[in-house]
Amino acid sequence: MDKENTDTQTRILAIGAHPDDYDINAGGCAILWAQAGYAVRFVSVANGDAGHHEQSGEALAKRRKSESAGQVAGIEYQVLDNLDGHIVPSLEQRWELLRVIRDFRPDLILTHRPNDYHPDHRYTSQLVQDCSYLMSVPNTCPDAPRLEKTPGIAYFRDTFQKPIPFKPDVAVNIDSVVEMKIRMLSCHESQFYEWLPWIDKHGTQISEDPESRFEDLRQFASRFSEPSPADRALVAHFYSEDRAASVSNVESFEICEYGAELSESDIKQLFPIDT
Repeated sequence: MDKENTDTQTRILAIGAHPDDYDINAGGCAILWAQAGYAVRFVSVANGDAGHHEQSGEALAKRRKSESAGQVAGIEYQVLDNLDGHIVPSLEQRWELLRVIRDFRPDLILTHRPNDYHPDHRYTSQLVQDCSYLMSVPNTCPDAPRLEKTPGIAYFRDTFQKPIPFKPDVAVNIDSVVEMKIRMLSCHESQFYEWLPWIDKHGTQISEDPESRFEDLRQFASRFSEPSPADRALVAHFYSEDRAASVSNVESFEICEYGAELSESDIKQLFPIDT
């Protein structure tokens, strides 16, 4: 990917339900995009006010917002003022997100898949889907200029099997930036060092020692970037057989049919694939 000037800058918008969702799913790509000169914005639809066992409300929402890892990755963060557990595919939230999308004018949108254990994840995906056609309709939210070009849309990787499992269309090698990605995750102290271990979704005991707990976080995060056989096949296709055999960390995505149809050359342009 060649660095472009600001007039033709490729624009990437990752829309997650909560302030750490996109970091774990696309943090490595965000770093690579930023290094290549792309404009990257991470948007959280909820403010994170309930994601803790000891703190809550406005104080927690403020803390979650302060934990954004934009300085590490060189990207922009935006947190909308919706409460955790209150994300629904309503008209109000649809118009709010539509205005966010039109304001940023993305070439590519990333978000959750619509089948997911968390209602905020599911309905964030639904909201993106509901906006997909309306992005270019001029008489919908006429105060926000419509998009002249429909962006591509892709889903974050997950492991849910029903009603249909995740099927990657592109896998990005993030080995060169995986340490920076762990630093991004480490910024979210309330989540990866406190809340997730407590709620027993983390699966890792976190040390009090800063160096040790960083290593604990690395081990936890590795499960999200370990290449599947399908990922390795895609790395072989987009990179090389040698790279597929040696890669240790990937971020993979499934193209959503509600966005622009993406050719292989589009994928190579939009995703940070080092060919």
